[in-house]
Amino acid sequence: MKQIKNTGEIYTVSQINSLIKATLEDNLPSRLVIKGEITNFKHHPSGHCYFSLKDEKSNLPCAMWKPNVRRIRFRPENGMAVLTTGFIDVYVPHGKYQLIVEELVPAGVGALQLAFEQMVKKLRDEGLFDDEHKKPLPAYPQRIGILTSGSGAAVHDIIDSIHNRWPCVELLFYPVPVQGEGAAEKIAAALRDINKRNKELKLDVLIVGRGGGSMEDLWAFNEEILARAIFDSNVPVISAVGHEVDVTVADFVADARASTPTKAGVVAVPDMEDVLGQLINIERRLTGQTKARLKMAQQNLEIILANSVFRNPLLLVQNAQQQLDDLSAELAETIKELLAGMRQKLSAAYEQIVRIEPHRLLKNKEVELNNSRHRIYVGIRAIINNRDIELNDYQHRVDKRICAIINNCQMLLIAQENRMEGLNPKSVLKRGYSITTNKKTGLLVKTVDDVRLGEDLITELADENLVESKVTKK
Repeated sequence: MKQIKNTGEIYTVSQINSLIKATLEDNLPSRLVIKGEITNFKHHPSGHCYFSLKDEKSNLPCAMWKPNVRRIRFRPENGMAVLTTGFIDVYVPHGKYQLIVEELVPAGVGALQLAFEQMVKKLRDEGLFDDEHKKPLPAYPQRIGILTSGSGAAVHDIIDSIHNRWPCVELLFYPVPVQGEGAAEKIAAALRDINKRNKELKLDVLIVGRGGGSMEDLWAFNEEILARAIFDSNVPVISAVGHEVDVTVADFVADARASTPTKAGVVAVPDMEDVLGQLINIERRLTGQTKARLKMAQQNLEIILANSVFRNPLLLVQNAQQQLDDLSAELAETIKELLAGMRQKLSAAYEQIVRIEPHRLLKNKEVELNNSRHRIYVGIRAIINNRDIELNDYQHRVDKRICAIINNCQMLLIAQENRMEGLNPKSVLKRGYSITTNKKTGLLVKTVDDVRLGEDLITELADENLVESKVTKK
């Protein structure tokens, strides 16, 4: 360690910080591996990360620049034990030393495994793995899209497994990179492109996959961008990645999973032999059922044709005609009997009328009526002449009595009118009062509880003037 001698020279703050930085660079190893627990982690919008490493006794400030952050597969969190690789540097403006982290890995578990577990938990919590979002695969697909590498064996395994089972299907191959930097983004872009153009492509199913490999080789299928593209796809997606023991995030979010690319055909299409066998069985059942129904219908037809109606179809018409003739004869005989009886009654009535001589009786009654009319007329004239004087006097007394009654009624009416005017609630309107009613219900508004916000009100003023308003505040 270099020692600084006191020469009496005066230093600036920047000079001291720079001197400390140079001293640390000269005396510390250029590359350090430090184990600790993350605390105060912050991912800055610039892409850099700032945090501290701590143990039981101390804290060490750390900074990790954006290019190194992009290489991290997992998501750093507070409290996570990690191994950091980097070097000590002094941030001269603040006079603070810190560890510049170049590599960050979890302590005790692989970075990829931790990143996989974190991604699975995140997407499961968001519901991307729920069965309710899984789209059903078509029973008999006609067009299938395959997204995989054009140079690998997976594409041939998928094509062979599909054509061996369902040779009538049409396949569309969409080559994409399946590992390495940017592979997940390109597969996701291919999925979005196919969905965008599927009205013309008319694909029923999409198969996304690749052959086996290490976890790092398969990592593109654990990326969040690809998982979300599979989830957002309107076309059902089958994930066919790696070997049977390999499990990826794409397997969880896809609508169906094939344990290997070869088994993608088993998941995507039915077996032609099984379908033909089913069709043969259906044909046999339909043939048997059709024959049985035809035989039953033929038997029913024979029973119907054996009926007397079909042997002699005119018999029904002839029977109806015979019944009509019988009814017509009965009706004519009945009418004849009724007419004969009415004639007999008419003749007897005529003879009785002739014996009574009604014209003579009418003449006698007419004479009696004229005599009675004359006597009544004479009597009425005599009564009128005797009663004229009494009638005039009585009429005068009646007129006076009627006038008195009318005057009394008018006085009572005026009094009642005055009382009614005093009781009329609208009479106070001329003194500046008003009456408010609810427009919808027509009821009087007495308190704020009689109205609600937004209701319309009608306020009546003097001379039948109306004002309409709306309740905006209570």
